[in-house]
Amino acid sequence: MEASGTKRVVAAIMNTFKVVSDLICPWCYIGKRRLEAALRELPPETNVSVSWLPFQLNPDMPRGGMDRKEYCMRKFGSWAKCEELYAQISAAGKTVGIDFHFEKQPIIPNSFDSHRVIWLAGQEGRQDAVVEALFRAYFCEGVNLSNSSNLVEVATAAGLDRTQTERLLSSDRAVAEVQAEEQEIKELGVSAVPLFIIQDRVGVSGAQPPETLLRAFAQAQEDDPNAPSSVRENVPSASDPEKF
Repeated sequence: MEASGTKRVVAAIMNTFKVVSDLICPWCYIGKRRLEAALRELPPETNVSVSWLPFQLNPDMPRGGMDRKEYCMRKFGSWAKCEELYAQISAAGKTVGIDFHFEKQPIIPNSFDSHRVIWLAGQEGRQDAVVEALFRAYFCEGVNLSNSSNLVEVATAAGLDRTQTERLLSSDRAVAEVQAEEQEIKELGVSAVPLFIIQDRVGVSGAQPPETLLRAFAQAQEDDPNAPSSVRENVPSASDPEKF
């Protein structure tokens, strides 16, 4: 009887997954696929809400971005090391159906405007589609996301209104909101992405396999719902040494 009651509660409540990510992070794209695989394993009656929160791995990046090869050599010391990491990420991507094409991308972009577009997508209920489109455009198609026109094209193809997106990017709309969301995340001590926050109680850091996310989800369900809400990370980051 107790197990059945637990299932009814899980189905009735909204189970929240908040994903902290950056559009320039390939492990975040891999993490998205692994989250999707985990969610497919949940009972069909489970109510789930997924939202995306901003984190800039390079908050001081020039607005127009930086040459990818120059950036990688500065960060990792040599182009050979960069190619080694790209090969590892590409192999991991293939296991989840992502065909990375790093060679198509000459620029590491400033990702702040991408986060503003994702914020707008959240207001319009199109966040997942827009996040997916931005990841695919950047990592698979070589689209320069530092370019506002490119952001508009990708976002509108994913379902956002063109006029609203253009107005957003030509104004200061959502600047304060995105900055506030990122600051709140940083105050939790987050320094690497992706981070999955489940029920505002359990945090899973890194592009972990689906079974790890499912265990964390089960742990979140077992927590006392009347206890104070606080995120605690239960898995070390898988992507810290390779974050871009």
